[in-house]
Amino acid sequence: MRIFVELARRSFRRQINYRAATIAGLATNFAFGLLRAVLLIALYNQRPEMAGFTLQAAITFTALSQASIGYLSLFGWFDLMNQVYTGDIASDLLKPLDLFRFWLAKDFGRAAAAFLTRGITIVLAYELIVDLAYPYDPQQWALVGFSLIFAWLVNFSWCFLINLASFWIPNALGFSRFFFLVATFFSGMLMPLRFYPQWVSNLAYLSPFPHILNTPVEIYLGILSIPEAISALLLQAAWAAVLIVFGQLILKSGVRRLVIQGG
Repeated sequence: MRIFVELARRSFRRQINYRAATIAGLATNFAFGLLRAVLLIALYNQRPEMAGFTLQAAITFTALSQASIGYLSLFGWFDLMNQVYTGDIASDLLKPLDLFRFWLAKDFGRAAAAFLTRGITIVLAYELIVDLAYPYDPQQWALVGFSLIFAWLVNFSWCFLINLASFWIPNALGFSRFFFLVATFFSGMLMPLRFYPQWVSNLAYLSPFPHILNTPVEIYLGILSIPEAISALLLQAAWAAVLIVFGQLILKSGVRRLVIQGG
């Protein structure tokens, strides 16, 4: 546990030091977020509600989804893949933590830094321009906190699993980008899943992807009742467990066939 905490702390400090990248990411996310908000205002066209979302809730959805991009690495995570292709994976396998927990600790620190520097900051910037919706029930805030942690765990486990393709494919970048695109679409990043046709949202909920973004945001907005939110948290935890176990099985198979410098 001590090693895990130290790795997370060092990763957090490293991420905090990337000030220029943080400012650039903030500006880009905020600009695209405002564009999405304007499109939603046009979509509602004086309608009071759509698919259970008021206009205020829909705009808040855009703010939260933009704020989650850095926290969840929604556009892809390729660190493990790069380690495999450079051969540096050999040193990672010799570390006192197993490969999954090693990268989990590093990503936990990165995600915590991104949450503070990019997530909260974007929401505050939105608040200067539009009125956002907030939970008022302490129980709801607690559920949101747990859901955010499970969302990160589901997302990291999925990213880790996809990166394992590098053990078999000489260049898995295109393969990984395709599946990251699928995950982004079905997570609700583009728009709330309730806005999609019913068959699309039903298909999405056969996958873990809604529990990366759509679920914590719906809990935050109060669209899910407390019992529904608790059920959603259990589903998030279940998907995280499934992805972790499956990833460990694939990892063992990949390590057995790994060849570095002929050995």
